Amino acid sequence: MMLEKSALYVVATPIGNLSDISLRALEVLAGVDAIAAEHVQNSEHLLAKHHITAKWIRLHQHNESAVAEKILSRLQAGGSIALVTDAGTPAISDPGAILVQHVREAGHRVIPVPGASAAICALSAAGINNPHFLFYGFLPTKTGLRKRALTEIKSYQFTVIFYEAPHRILECITDMIEIFDEKRKITIARELTKLFETIFCGTLGEALAWLQADINQQRGEFVLLLSGAEMLEKSDISEHARHTLSCLLAELPLKQSVKLAAEITGENKNALYQLALDLKSTGEPGF
Repeated sequence: MMLEKSALYVVATPIGNLSDISLRALEVLAGVDAIAAEHVQNSEHLLAKHHITAKWIRLHQHNESAVAEKILSRLQAGGSIALVTDAGTPAISDPGAILVQHVREAGHRVIPVPGASAAICALSAAGINNPHFLFYGFLPTKTGLRKRALTEIKSYQFTVIFYEAPHRILECITDMIEIFDEKRKITIARELTKLFETIFCGTLGEALAWLQADINQQRGEFVLLLSGAEMLEKSDISEHARHTLSCLLAELPLKQSVKLAAEITGENKNALYQLALDLKSTGEPGF
C-alpha cells in the first residue's frame, strides 16, 4: 500500500479484542513514518500482536497543542503520521481533534481510517428501535453539573449515548433516576469485545439494583444508552397553552417562552418544551 506524503492518518483501533482491526489500518500503521499515541505502552501491545514496529510520538490532552506543532514540521518535510488513541476512534471523547484542526489549517490532508467505536458497537447490540440518537460522551464528573446536564436533555425523544467510568457508574445511574424517573429504559454495555462483556437492558431502577447486586458489574468501561422521552400527543396540551406558547415564541427565546407558558398555564414544562421544538421545526405560522 502506497501511503500519501505529508498526510495525517486518523486510525481507529480495537476497543478490546485486538483482532478487531482492519487490514487497511494495519497497512497504514506499518507504513507511516511515526505514530502519535495517547499511551504508547497500550498501542505497542496492539502492534506487537501484528508484528509491527514503529517510531512513537506521545500525544495526550495535556500536550496536544505543543505536539501538534512538531507533527506539522514532520508533515511539511513530507512525512506521514498516524494518529491512534488507546481504544476506538481518535478525537471521539479522546485526544486528537486539536491535532486534526492544526493539520487541516496548515493545508495537509487528513485521512480517516474507520474502525471500532464503543458507542456504535453498543447501539448495534441494544435492539433499540429508534432511528435517531445523540452521542453525548462523558457527563460532568461533579454531581451538580451532571444533574444540570441531564435535566437539559430530559425531553429529548431520541436515544442518548454516554460513556462512563467505573468509579462513577453508581452515582450516574442514581442521578438519572432522580432526573428521569426509575422507569426510563436504559441499556448498559460494559467491557465491550472483552472477556467479561455484558449488555444489560431494563429500567433505570432495575439497572441500579443490578449494579448493586454484583460489584463485578461495576468494573470496566461503560457505554450507557438512555431511551428517549415518550412522544407527547398534541391533545395532551390544552389549546389555551398552545396559543399562549405560540404567542410567546413569536417574541421571546424558546427557553424563556416555555418557562413563562408553564407559569401562566400550569401545563407540564417538559411537554411545553417539546411542543415548542415541534412548532419551530414544522414552521407553523409565525415561525
